[in-house]
Amino acid sequence: MSPLSDQHLVRGVDHAAFPTFDPAGTVRFYRDTLGFPVVHSICAAGWGPDDHPDFIHFFFDIGNDDRIAFFYYFGLPAPQVSKGDVYAQFGDETPEWFVRSRHLAIHVDSEDHLLEYRRRLDASQWPVEMQIQHETIESIYTHDPNGYMVEITRALRPVTPQEDLDANLTIDALVDIAQRPGAGMDELLVRKAELIIERAETWQEHQRALVEDTRSDQVAGPEGPVAR
Repeated sequence: MSPLSDQHLVRGVDHAAFPTFDPAGTVRFYRDTLGFPVVHSICAAGWGPDDHPDFIHFFFDIGNDDRIAFFYYFGLPAPQVSKGDVYAQFGDETPEWFVRSRHLAIHVDSEDHLLEYRRRLDASQWPVEMQIQHETIESIYTHDPNGYMVEITRALRPVTPQEDLDANLTIDALVDIAQRPGAGMDELLVRKAELIIERAETWQEHQRALVEDTRSDQVAGPEGPVAR
């Protein structure tokens, strides 16, 4: 087994990439309105098979060395989109909440920063469509010139270790029941309760070990263990 096999090695998003049929509008939205600098571009001529169009691949800095990028293909006609964006087209019968579930979220550090982006958007062609406080975050939403939903969000409070544990339980339960015909929320909650029971003894042993480690640290001084 590799010594790295149990380590979380990635350090964020290098870039998320999307096609655009409106490069000028895309630049006005991300660079001129939101203030995300252009940090890289690739001019690709004669790339790929004979029928592959020439294209520009361009990148905006979204902070923390992460980037959002777009492809513009010369001569490729824009599709007629009735719902959704230029890439994921949905039928008219698709619920709006399902369409909006496909989006990009970018986080900021404070309420002041969130409201500054709201000010920039509200003064542009792409005003904020929603501002919502969720359980642990507050977000503003709009659509960019390509029809992609963009969310800018801030944390209302830290997420606790207990919530991380609960999240893993929820996802393990979901994986277990998702393929069952007709499975719904009730089945997920039953499976989650079963997992809690199955794992309770292991958690208790882990907590006892943590307590023992804490006690050992408390009786050790700078020169090593202290006699009781």
